[in-house]
Order: sequence, then C-alpha cells, then structure tokens
Amino acid sequence: MPDGLAWPKTGRPRVKQELKTFQTARDESLAATAGGPPPRTINPFFGVGPITDMARDEAENRQLRFAFEHWLEQNYRKLDDTGRNTGCFTAGEIGRSMHRGYPADKFLLDMMREIHRYFAFPKSNCMAVGLGGGHSGFTVAALHFLTVNDAAQHVYVDTPAPESGPAVASGFFRQSWGAQIIEMMRYARGGDETRIHFAKAEGAIPSSDTMERMGIKVFFGVGHETTGATTYARADILNLLDWIDRNPAEHHAVLDATSMLGAMPWGEDVVAQVMTKCCLFMPFQKAIGGISGYYLLSFTPQALALVEENQKTPSWAIPRQLKLAAPADPKLPLSGARSVKLGPIYDPQENRMLGGVINTFSTLAFAETTFGLLRVEKMIGPVQELNRRSELNRAAINEWMSNSQLFELGVSNPEQRGAAVTLIRVNDPAITDPGLHARIIARSKQLLSYEGITHPGGEHEQGLDVARYVNAFPGTPGDYRAWIGGIRPVEDITALLDNLKYAYHRARIVVIEEELAKHGVTFPASAGGAARTRRDDPARAYKVLICDYVGLKFGKDGRPDHAAVKAHVEANGGVFHEVPLADEASLEKGRIHFFYQPDLSKPDEIRPLTDKGQYDAVIAAATFLPKDSVFTEGGVRIGAGTGNMASASWGGGNGEGGPAPLMNTPSFNSRATAQMGFKALLKVLPDLPVDEMHRLTAEGQFDTGRDLKKFPTEKIEGKRIGIIGYGNIGREMAKLAQAFGMVVAVHARPRHREWIQSEGFIFASTPEEAARGADVISVHTGLGPLNAATGRYANANVVSAAVLRELNDGAILINYDRGECVDATALDEAMAAGKVRYAAVDADLFVDAATGAATGPMAPYLPLGKKYPGRLELLPHAAADTEHVSRVEGAKQAVDQIMNAIRYREVVNLKGDLPEGYSVGGAMTVAGVGKCSGQTIARALATEGAADAARSGAEAMAAIWGALATADTEERRARLIERHGAALTKHFNAYATLMRQLGIEGPYG
Repeated sequence: MPDGLAWPKTGRPRVKQELKTFQTARDESLAATAGGPPPRTINPFFGVGPITDMARDEAENRQLRFAFEHWLEQNYRKLDDTGRNTGCFTAGEIGRSMHRGYPADKFLLDMMREIHRYFAFPKSNCMAVGLGGGHSGFTVAALHFLTVNDAAQHVYVDTPAPESGPAVASGFFRQSWGAQIIEMMRYARGGDETRIHFAKAEGAIPSSDTMERMGIKVFFGVGHETTGATTYARADILNLLDWIDRNPAEHHAVLDATSMLGAMPWGEDVVAQVMTKCCLFMPFQKAIGGISGYYLLSFTPQALALVEENQKTPSWAIPRQLKLAAPADPKLPLSGARSVKLGPIYDPQENRMLGGVINTFSTLAFAETTFGLLRVEKMIGPVQELNRRSELNRAAINEWMSNSQLFELGVSNPEQRGAAVTLIRVNDPAITDPGLHARIIARSKQLLSYEGITHPGGEHEQGLDVARYVNAFPGTPGDYRAWIGGIRPVEDITALLDNLKYAYHRARIVVIEEELAKHGVTFPASAGGAARTRRDDPARAYKVLICDYVGLKFGKDGRPDHAAVKAHVEANGGVFHEVPLADEASLEKGRIHFFYQPDLSKPDEIRPLTDKGQYDAVIAAATFLPKDSVFTEGGVRIGAGTGNMASASWGGGNGEGGPAPLMNTPSFNSRATAQMGFKALLKVLPDLPVDEMHRLTAEGQFDTGRDLKKFPTEKIEGKRIGIIGYGNIGREMAKLAQAFGMVVAVHARPRHREWIQSEGFIFASTPEEAARGADVISVHTGLGPLNAATGRYANANVVSAAVLRELNDGAILINYDRGECVDATALDEAMAAGKVRYAAVDADLFVDAATGAATGPMAPYLPLGKKYPGRLELLPHAAADTEHVSRVEGAKQAVDQIMNAIRYREVVNLKGDLPEGYSVGGAMTVAGVGKCSGQTIARALATEGAADAARSGAEAMAAIWGALATADTEERRARLIERHGAALTKHFNAYATLMRQLGIEGPYG
C-alpha cells in the first residue's frame, strides 16, 4: 500500500494505484463499522465541564427542572414580620424580581457555603464571587495579587510567553493569560515586564530552588488542564507545595481549577494540602455545570493579607465589578481606606458574606448551583470519591488507548494526563494529507453530534448525538477534546471512545467517496439496515394449517364467513386454500400457503394429518393439537392461553423447548370475555327480580306506589369484587367493575403491585386477601404451567375452599376462565352453606356422540347445576369464542405472526422459549388491552396531533397544579381555582380520554 492518501499537489491524479488505495481504505472502514454504531453514551455533553447533571435525555432534563423547582420551594420560604413561615418562593417569583435582600442573599450564602464545604476548602480560606467566567477569576487574581510597588515580586506564569514560537500556534485564547499580565505591567506607571517569567512548555513547575533563585513570589498555573488536557504530576505538586512552605507569607500559588476541581489525582493527603495552601479560581458554570457566568476565587489567609496590603497603594485601576476591597467609608471611595473585609467574600468560619455584591446576579443560577451540587453529592458521595472516579476514568482511557492503533493520547506522559479533560488525536497511516485529515475530523464531529453526514450519492447518516462539542483548542496536540470527570460512570468513557472510532471511520468513508467521485468512481447507496432480510427459502412452498373458524358471522352460504382473513392472506402475498393439502408438488414455490380446515376438532382427526410434518405451521383457536403433531415452523393460538397447543414441536402448551416458536394473540378476545363475565354478574347484581317485575307489570298487576316496597335492592356501586389474575381479561374485568363504582381488589404477582395500584385497584398479595370481604369473586389466571411430576396445572383449584370462606355471605362466583381454576367440591360446599348464592361457569364440555358421556373441565359442574337450580349458570366455553370481530382480527394477526416467523425468523408474542435462530419481535396487543408497550407509544406518536395534544394538556395541568400547590393562602388558592378550575378539569378529561384512545394505560411491558 502507498504511504497514505495524499493527492499530488499539482495536476489531476491519474495513478490507478492511488485510486485503489482510496478504495482499500474505504473497504477497511466499511468492515470496521459493519456491526453498526456502538452503545450510546449516557450523556452526550462532553464539552460543558467535569461535572454535568448527567441527565440521559430531554425527559430527564425536564424532570430535573421540576425537581429543582420543588427543592427551591421547600427550602426558600416567605417569612412575615414575626418570622412565621407563610409559604414558599417559586422559581417564577425569583426569576422576575428577587435579586437583592432576602431571599437573594440567602441563595448566595447557601451556594458559597455548600461549594466551600463539598470541595473541602479549609475553614481558614475565604472565597470571593463575581461576574464573569474563568478569565474574570484570573483577572481578579492578577489585579489584586500583583503590584508595581514591590520590585522583589517576580511572577511565574505556567504558559509560553505570548507571541513566542510555542505560543503563536495556539491563538489569542491561550495567549490571553500571559498577555494580560504583560499589559498590566506595560501600561502601569512603574511597571516592570522583566519580573514576569513564562514556561517553555505548559504543565511543568520549576523546582523550589529555581523559583527561589528567580525571586518568584506569585505562581500562576493557568489553562493547561482545560485546554491542553494536562494536569500536574504528583511530584510537581509536591514541589509547588514545598516552594510555598519555604515562605508561606510571600509565596502564593494561584491555580486554574476550571477542570481541576473534583479531578485531582494526587491522593487525599496532597489534595488536602493543595486546597489549604493554594489559591484556586474557576468559572463555576464549568466546574459544577451551572448556567450562569460567574467566577469563584479562594484565598489563603496570607494571600488575602497580600491583597489588603496591595490595595493601600493600588498599582492600577480595577474595574468596579471586579473589586474585592470596598471603601471603608462609602463617602470616600477614592481617598478612603479599602478592605477585603467589606468585599464580596465568603467567610466560612462565620458562615457569612463579609460584604455585598456590586452587580445583579442571576439568583436562580445560584440556586441551581446549590441544587446541582447537592445532587452530585447524593449521586457520587464526597469530593474524595469524585476525585477517585476521575482517576478511574483516566485509567480507563489509558487502557483503551493502549489497544488502539488508530488513536493516541495528546499528552504523552501518563502522570500528566488530565483526570478531567482528555486530548485525543488520530494517527491514521492511510491519511497523510492535512486537508483530508481535517475534513474527516470535521465530518466525524458532525456524526458524533446531531447534524449527521451525507454521502456524495445523497445517502444521509443520522447524527448519533453521543458527543457534542468535542473540539480541541488550536495549538494543542489533539483532534478531539472531552471532559471526562468523575461524575461520568466509566462505561460512559468507553462508549465515548468506541463512538469516536466508529464516527472517524464513517467520516473517512464519506470523504474518500467525495474524492473518488471527482474521478468518476461512485458507489450505490447502502441499505443501511433499514430493510429486513428475508430468511425463507425461495425454492420452497410453505404450508400452514388453519384448524378453527376465522370468522363467526354467517355468510350468504349459511356458513361462518372467513372472507376477511382470506383477503388479508392474499394482500400479504400468501395463498389461501379452502381445500385440504393434496398435491404438494403443485404448490407455487416461494409462497406461504394457508389451508383452511375449520371443522377439525378431535385429536384423532388432526393426528393423521399432522404427525409427519405435513404442514409447516398451524393457526388454532380452540382445537387441541396433540403432542405428536409436527409443525417445524411454529404455531399461533388465536387468543391468550396456549394450553391446547400441546405439540412437541415447541415443547407443549407452555412453549418450553422444541425447535419451533409458540405464539399467541393476547387481548383480541379479552374485552369480549370480560363483557360476558360482567353480563353474568349483572344478572344478579343489582339483585332486582327483573323477570318477575316484568311479568307483574305486563299483566297490569303492579302498582308503583303500593308495590315497590316489596322489592328492596342494593346498587352494585360500592360492592367489593376480588379478581384473581391481572392478565388481559382480569384487567378488563377490573376496569368494568371500576366503571360501575365497585371496590376492586386484584391478586397478582408482587411485580404487578405498583401497576395495579396506579390504576386505582387494591393489590392483594394472596387469593384469600382478594376474596376477603368480597361480594363477588372472578378468576382470570389461566391454568398456568403443567407440573410433569404431579400432572397438575399450577393454577388448578386456585379458588379453593380457603378462598371461598373469605367471601361475604351470599357472594357471587364467576369463572369465565378455565373450569379447573375453581375447586368444584369446595364450590358445592359453599353453595350449600349459602356462602355462594350464585355462580357462573364457562368451560369446555365434550360429549361422546355414541354414549352421551360428558367429559372435560365442565363435567364436575354438571351435578351442581341439577343440585342448585337457578343458582348456577353453565356455558360451554362460549364467552369469547362467539365474538366475530375478535376472532377475525385475532386471525389476521396470527397470519402476520406466522409470516414474520417464516420470512424473517422474527417471533411476535412469544410464549415460552425462543428457539435457536429466531429473534424476538416484541409484543402486539389491541390498543388499551393488556400491557402498554413501546410499540403502543410509537403508534401514538405516529397519530397526527397526538403528541402535541398530550404535551399541551400535561403542561397545562402541571402549571395549574404547581400554582395551587404553592399558593400560600386560602384567598390565593380560591382565586386560582376560580381562574383555572374549569380549565384544569377540561384538560384532565381530554387527557384521560386521549390516553385511553391511544392505549397508553395499564401496566407497561
């Protein structure tokens, strides 16, 4: 391969080998990115400081804003003239007017105290605050520390001299530190530039002996960590501390802590000495992730004494907003004495501000800083832990880089690599032309952010939005710069680096394609993973058996109409046959053929048609599929339970084992089943004898005024119903009961507790608890898994004698689930004792045509029907299987699921184990029935106007409730209710209706 991709400086490149080199590099990048983007970073903002709020997305950002406002309201209260708490200050009030006096002064004091405490500044060191950012903090330090009156005061600035060779490439920003000090001396009366000394290279501290010989009294460590991603090595810091200790009264170190704070990798003992013996300045919106531009500057007692002394004979004018020493006599601002004891300085020993602030600050920004800092402490722990995590992140970068041939760190000395900021550069032997290199880096940053990149052919790659503003400063040895401080978990650091690598390769592909396009070489747009890959065999005809009716309304021919399902099959590329499978060889290859045989019902009828794998897949509703039926491509049950799907191809009714997937179509008949169950309940509750009253009325034998008193009744509202099971049908039953004003108790697994309670139901930890004091009990658990050892289903007799004993006397039992779910013997005893006065059961019944013998789950109930006439209603499992629309829609979905499984090896509504070679395609239910899912919300977002309507309604309700919650008097609350009560109610009604329409309710899964 040639030495990199660099076109000749003159003339049109024509060398074929150079074109081949480009194509080879492109192929390498395609291979490197074939697996798609790596895992996302948790938070994409790597250019906002070592401490961010680490909110993962916009939803968390907005929730955090609410949390801040709640915190503000709890901590900042209105006090009347007696000191009595009369309510809270709100963010709206503070933002509009509160900048002076109380509570503004408290906001500032609280922030200063918490910063001083958390970062472990010693009590001996005071801290100033003022407008601006990091440069303001540096300016304040320089203006107050330096003087022209002490000829022995030499200054060392840890940055190359402005306009020197090493400094020129870095531009104005990085030269501004030194330039400001030079200008101070240059334009001051008696100033001496020779007393200012600069480093040959950033990030190194001269020895203590050297600085003493030079007469250094003030040391400035500026900017190198933030811009150059270096930190001082432990040995350098120890050397600096030694220099200070030699003459603490006159040796002052002023360090830029913009990136250093919370990322000091020198060990706790050394960090404690730095915080005590050094002065630190920082723009706190970067140091803690705030939004306002203000600086903080800590002072040792000796440094504060120096400032006090220098202000006796000032060397230069200090702008009003940057002054730290205020006039002792406000009437004599020019000739009077000045003192830092009156400046905008926090005294931690007395926990008070020594003086006021001159300028109007953003009080909310102070509050946000305090809130953010306390949140960081809660998330991370003390500052020592923050420092430790920063070191771990630096170590993670070192390890990742040691295994990379493409990237290298900008700082070669591991001990001097920043623990808060990292510089990364690309060392790509395939790209030697600086212009191409710069274009690739720029494009990679577009992909890392939200802009994305577009190929010459027009194909657009959406921005990953995993790393915004990772720009390196001019003159620094890096292509990318990122803050990687300790608030970030180490996996976020790894994700950042993996995404840098991916983005570089994708950007290299685009830039190479742009270069090749100039020479007529183009490439077709890639699929980009948007289209699914077919995995079925085009040389094979797939055969699917449909062995139940897929339409229940009668057509013109007098038979159940399956036309809608047939049309659905054909519209999706399938073939619908209304005859049995006969000549397989005649079937069209590459198609899925559905064979409609709805009159099959008995195992003996099905077995000879399926025991040799004659059909590849099956769709069934009530038909029982024996164990030795073979369906290698899978099966779908139209409905929720799969107990009748006993084929060993998927391991039986639980779908545990086998090479084929078992699926179902939950929720289509859930509402029909629940409605039929509730119909049974309404026959006896309210307990008005409607039939008898109808007869008397129709015969003219009922006098309303005289006879109504003979028929007292009780409304269903307020009655308690115990529901066993929180599946689709159980939840629909609970919703119907709730709509009738019943008290609803639901028993389910503990993981459903919060969802059950969120819908206003009572959670019952046991079936007995659900039945306790209930007037109605309804079971909806399904049979559950079969225990092979005992031959019993898990939920057999879940309504036991113990459960029935907990009911109120004269209760009603509804079993529209499986006959075996209720202990029929216990029910007999409960009905005999009057504990249960009425029961409704819907279960399978099979009658031998020759002998008339009855078998199936209904059989144990038949004697009870004769024993308790009029008190027991028995149905042959007809509650759901007689509803036409549910059956048709369920059958259509079953067709889709079978097609997905065959064509794409994707399983929707998986029941049991996922066979090898298949992927999970999620869940699909009817909107509002069963669990709400990500697909439900995605469908809602695709509904025109839904998101805007939901947002506006939610925001309006949040605003009104927030105002009502913070109203501090009954009069104000009444005023708000008068103004907004109708709007609140209307918004709630519309919002609740919209959520139901979109299906965003119930449990999420």
